[in-house]
Amino acid sequence: MEVFDIVTDERTTDMPDADELLHMNREVFSERDPEKRRQAIERTYAEDVRFIDPESESVGRQALNDRAQKILDDAPADFVLEEDGPKYVSADTAAQAWRFGPPGSPVVRGIDILTVSDGRVSVVRTLIGSRADA
Repeated sequence: MEVFDIVTDERTTDMPDADELLHMNREVFSERDPEKRRQAIERTYAEDVRFIDPESESVGRQALNDRAQKILDDAPADFVLEEDGPKYVSADTAAQAWRFGPPGSPVVRGIDILTVSDGRVSVVRTLIGSRADA
């Protein structure tokens, strides 16, 4: 009797997919508790993650954490980060439009485009809409 290995295209993995990573990315930039945010960063991003926005480019989890902290420190306590439209997802790329401001009254809108590798975000590129569009 011969035994054959059956190969399927299904992957069994505990790694988050691009859709889940979009949610996790939003959690990081919404989390005001530094310890909870640090833990979320470790689950979400590659060690050498690149964060690119109109103001700067930074590399590494600590630099991303510092940038998230500055964004939250500069915003009033009632500001929230909310989804602002559909998600766009492929195996290695995901994008989500968002709005930031008091609930239902955004001060700024933008989109995050994530590059995903090995179940972690390796690049976050943030584009900001014009203030008139908020």
